[in-house]
Amino acid sequence: LGRIVNGQSIRIAGDIFTQDIILYIREHRNLHIGEAMAEKIKLKVGAAITNLKSPPKAIQAEGRDMLTGKPKQIQVSHKEKKKSLDASISQIENAILATLSEIPPEISADIYNTGILLTGGGSMLRGLDERLSKATELPVHLGDYPLKAVVKGSSKVLKNLDQYKSVLVKK
Repeated sequence: LGRIVNGQSIRIAGDIFTQDIILYIREHRNLHIGEAMAEKIKLKVGAAITNLKSPPKAIQAEGRDMLTGKPKQIQVSHKEKKKSLDASISQIENAILATLSEIPPEISADIYNTGILLTGGGSMLRGLDERLSKATELPVHLGDYPLKAVVKGSSKVLKNLDQYKSVLVKK
């Protein structure tokens, strides 16, 4: 329609997923891990669903035992990481459903035919597209270059400011 039709912004992304993992490991496994280890866990075994077509192998996570204070190592699987990310992913699902319920019918028809496109680093979480597709009953696709989408889109807008003036937010 050449303008912003509807939008909602929630502050859930890769950094929140990392914090979710730290909290879950601390609360459920009594292990205090750092941000670097949580990031490694997210990248190696992070998942939004438990029934992955090709699940990653479990990895070793190192940290400090919360009970003894000693260094400790535990095995972490993708199924456990799915549990740690559930609350944040549910917030994403709810935001998408709320936005879909408020858009004009012509946009709904377009989304029904083409689906939803995920971008950004968080969109690369294993099974996220499948989980969101199940929640919305729509096709969900991962963008070709999810990590570069914002930069490429911003570049396009800056190079063609007159064309995109109507979608820019004014102060």
